[in-house]
Amino acid sequence: MKPIITASEYQSESTGPRPPVLLDVRWQLGGPHGRAAYEAGHLPGAVFVDLDAELAGPPGSGGRHPLPDPEAFGAVMRRAGVRRDAPVVVYDGGQGWAAARAWWLLRWTGHEDVRVLDGGLAAWTGELTTTIPAPAEGDFRPEPGALGLLDADGAAELARSGLLLDARAAERYRGDVEPIDRVGGHIPGAVSAPTSENVDAEGRFLAAGTLASRFSALGADGTTEVGVYCGSGVSGAHEVLALEIAGQRAALYAGSWSEWSADESRPVATGPAPH
Repeated sequence: MKPIITASEYQSESTGPRPPVLLDVRWQLGGPHGRAAYEAGHLPGAVFVDLDAELAGPPGSGGRHPLPDPEAFGAVMRRAGVRRDAPVVVYDGGQGWAAARAWWLLRWTGHEDVRVLDGGLAAWTGELTTTIPAPAEGDFRPEPGALGLLDADGAAELARSGLLLDARAAERYRGDVEPIDRVGGHIPGAVSAPTSENVDAEGRFLAAGTLASRFSALGADGTTEVGVYCGSGVSGAHEVLALEIAGQRAALYAGSWSEWSADESRPVATGPAPH
């Protein structure tokens, strides 16, 4: 099953015999809270999910967006109407990062039928509504472990023995700038692979073959284990999704640079990747 769905495909499925549960995960780093935009207009039937409060645990030593407690996450999903035997579609404002975070969490905890609306809200041409739905309680019970998850030590080892991709902007990877975390740079041995290069100008994912070629050139050619990290585990989930589209399974280092850089004992590399 493709991990993404077009707006026209979703519109067709939403009126079919198995309409997907629809989650609105609008979020922007440092931007206004997504709830206000959701209340001003959302896809019919969509339930709002708060990335900071419901798709992440409290920030701390585990990073700015550590994974939520699985049971708490399961309760949020059940309140949103998520069922184990029903498809789920997730969308955000168009960047795709927040939707990918929800996709990754649901897939990691065992839900097998989750897709991201390609292009997000901007791709939707149908009507919006301000009606807040009240879905029936779902039955989804998380069973973590269905997707690969790395801790800091695992990420360091994979950078040496396999392929660790850094999904942040290239200038943050090099350490030229660091607007958020304690120090700039990257995990030694990691390869720069900005998430922005996985999508077109409208925020839609590039074709599977194009993505496969991109990742193959970076070393993800199907012969080595692949991991991804970013700033705090949000845009990294988007890169894991892009790899999935390309036919590559990858693990996510959820703590990412916000966890790594907070530990002064861990090494930091700067500058471009060696050729």
